[in-house]
Amino acid sequence: MTGDIFALMDEWGPEKVICVADRRTGMRGVLVLDNTARGMGKGGTRMSPTLTVGEVARLARTMTWKWAAVDLFHGGAKAGILGDPNAPDKEAVLRSFARALADEVPREYVFGLDMGLAEGDAAILADELGDRGAAVGLPRALGGLPYDELGVTGFGVAEATDAACSATGTELVGARVALQGFGAVGAAAARRLRELGATVIAVSTAEGWVHDPGGLDVDTLLRLREDGGDACVREYGRATAPAGELLTLDADVLIPAARQDVVDEDVARRMKARLVVEGANMPTDAAAQQVLAARGIAVVPDFIANAGGVVAAAYSMTARNSPFTPDVAQTFAMISEKLRANTASVLEESRRRGVTPHRAALAQAQERVRQAMRLRGQSAPAATAAEVTV
Repeated sequence: MTGDIFALMDEWGPEKVICVADRRTGMRGVLVLDNTARGMGKGGTRMSPTLTVGEVARLARTMTWKWAAVDLFHGGAKAGILGDPNAPDKEAVLRSFARALADEVPREYVFGLDMGLAEGDAAILADELGDRGAAVGLPRALGGLPYDELGVTGFGVAEATDAACSATGTELVGARVALQGFGAVGAAAARRLRELGATVIAVSTAEGWVHDPGGLDVDTLLRLREDGGDACVREYGRATAPAGELLTLDADVLIPAARQDVVDEDVARRMKARLVVEGANMPTDAAAQQVLAARGIAVVPDFIANAGGVVAAAYSMTARNSPFTPDVAQTFAMISEKLRANTASVLEESRRRGVTPHRAALAQAQERVRQAMRLRGQSAPAATAAEVTV
């Protein structure tokens, strides 16, 4: 977790980079508050043995744009712990991390779920600080919205996929969908896509990928995932191969829903899908986005497509001091309405202005943050020439 922290700072943020450590548990972590002009910092908390401060800062910036893109009033932030999420001392590390950030949580930041953390971990963080409002994604038994159990982010990815198909003249019913990643996001997306009539032909996990051009049995895969996690692709009983090959599979829709930086310029040139919906954070780089645009492949940006979690978080946070559990049906309705409208708007603006969907979405989000900064008396970055054209 190294690097020059000052190099992370620009005119947008971060406002705070808080590095914490505990010599008793070996905990090392970081909280990045990127830009809070539109509200208090909110973003997921991840745990990874390869975590870096730069990675968390990039994710915090994505959260700044994500909150602005869905037009909900929170600021961009992200937290992370350097460590193995499967280690036996995980609870002690989480409690140490929560104590170290007690001055910031929940006044400036609220813990959420990201890679390596689940509902039970959110419960530990909230318990350590003695405040149910210190974390979102809590289990139902504690009056929370269990994000992984409900699959709110994956549900939103599927809704965005349906909206993108409509916007690009593609029929989702019968469309062949390849999903890179079959974790909380990918699995929930597959479930909802099946309900919407799509044919899921490939999914991958860290242990490989499984492919059937005629369509996979999503219900069987979901059951196997519940029992065996990533091993579900092996237990399914079909041939598996390196998961990266899925990105160039012959499919109508590709949903990268695993890690960042998986689609580079080379992969973009070899891609066969005609629509990419970014379920993961930052799966494509700028060069790849340009290649995809030149090839006529539509892309729904990450901070549009995977914003279901932030919509649910915002709803959960408004109800965090209520004795009542947030309404699940209303949460899903809000996610569907927000993400469908945003997807259609971004793709239309992209076509109208002749820019990539990422550029169109980013310009809109930046202008909202810029206005909030100025209204707070802050020096805000001027719009670039590229943004003005958008």
